[in-house]
Amino acid sequence: MAIAVELLDDSLAGDGDYRFLGAYEGDELVGYACWGPVPGTAGTCDLYWLVVDPTRHGTGVGCQLLGTVEHQLTAEGIRLIVVETSSLQAYASTRAFYERRGYTRGATVPGYYAPGDDLVIYFKDLADGVLARAPA
Repeated sequence: MAIAVELLDDSLAGDGDYRFLGAYEGDELVGYACWGPVPGTAGTCDLYWLVVDPTRHGTGVGCQLLGTVEHQLTAEGIRLIVVETSSLQAYASTRAFYERRGYTRGATVPGYYAPGDDLVIYFKDLADGVLARAPA
């Protein structure tokens, strides 16, 4: 959580590399997303965090946040969104969440986080299949 707070502080200080969106019920923050452009790429963005209060899992908060982020990115001409997560069983519902929303499992890096805890990379083509096509 300290990393997320640090990124928010950077964003509030004017760092355009990190963008945030909050989900609220009344005055209570119940979830947030953090994303940013990938340097050296043409229209690729990393989704760093998608966090929902555990008591609100399954209520649609995560779907709304992700949908809003994807809509904003599409409007900005972003063509690819990349998400990283863990292979541990504790993250099975996270992986299933992204898969149900059209994300493709693109790569696995064995032992990335720790022995037996692989990095799982997902991506989604926001540009209707143009990932495989070179510009004319």
